Amino acid sequence: MANPVRIALDAMGGDHGPQVIVPGAALALKSRPDLSFLMFGDEALVRPCLDAHPELAARTTLVHSPVSIRMDDKPSQALRKGRRTSSMWMAIEAVKRGEADAAVSAGNTGALMAMAKVCLHTMAAIDRPALAARWPTARGASVVLDLGASIGADAQHLVDLAIMGAAMASIVLGIERPTVGLLNVGVEEIKGLEEVKAAGRVLREADFPALDYCGFVEGDDIGAGTVDVVVTEGFTGNIALKTAEGTARQIGAYLKSAMGGDLMSKIGYLFARRAFAKLKDKMDPRRSNGGVFLGLAGIVIKSHGGADALGFSGAVEIGHDMVQQKLLAKIGEMIAQSQDRRAHASDPATAQAASGTA
Repeated sequence: MANPVRIALDAMGGDHGPQVIVPGAALALKSRPDLSFLMFGDEALVRPCLDAHPELAARTTLVHSPVSIRMDDKPSQALRKGRRTSSMWMAIEAVKRGEADAAVSAGNTGALMAMAKVCLHTMAAIDRPALAARWPTARGASVVLDLGASIGADAQHLVDLAIMGAAMASIVLGIERPTVGLLNVGVEEIKGLEEVKAAGRVLREADFPALDYCGFVEGDDIGAGTVDVVVTEGFTGNIALKTAEGTARQIGAYLKSAMGGDLMSKIGYLFARRAFAKLKDKMDPRRSNGGVFLGLAGIVIKSHGGADALGFSGAVEIGHDMVQQKLLAKIGEMIAQSQDRRAHASDPATAQAASGTA
């Protein structure tokens, strides 16, 4: 039987605070009954919401937090005013202290990343954390990272992203050896930035046992699901994410306008409404809500700030699954394997022996 999972929640985070966080946690509890919660926030605001969900209240410890981080706070401002006293910090710190297995917040992304890095630090051999998310594709889903945790990347950071993304994909997609591609301006090996080409050489030559490197992929490969894991640095990844979100809204608006244009269109919609319902469900961002900060010495999940209760419950469920499937252990194991392979490849005696064998 799986061990129970305790999640620390920033009840004041996001656009709607406890009005969404609490019912979202209640929905997550229904689908993951082994959950319990540590909830941090203004007790006067959170308690009435919690009392409306007796089953959740019975599995929740509410801790009063006098400070909440605003969505427009800069990371430096958030650290100055909310370190140790804000609901966001206290949720992260609960993970550091071992009081919770993971933290979930819908709050300010930059502040959450800054606080998580200061409080938890990064895993051994990881220089910078990354934001990864499950991305709906024509084949099902892929994992894409980095979606904006940091800007720019050298070859080593891209290799680390590939390793961490593959570990996450093995959990959320249930694939033992996920395929991995580096996002580039073309699939030819001579194209792209030197950092991307160097990372490609490392991934190809290392032949890591827990991932299958497939080379470069282009922007249209993300939605096509060409590979299980798409790796890029945060600037490009965030633009890709926002472009996809905008395109989905644009398509939805076009369909709504077209279906209400004239009588024949409305009749056609009546016959095709089941198909449209399936399309809407697949494109519903709530189904894949919940980005994972990879590379930290603890599990932190970022929910979309505008998520509703269903969307937030999805973020909590991702946190639960990352804990149950031992995400940190998988990343640590894969990082250790990569270090062993790099050391093996750079050892002069090994290189000489390999050359003699050839």
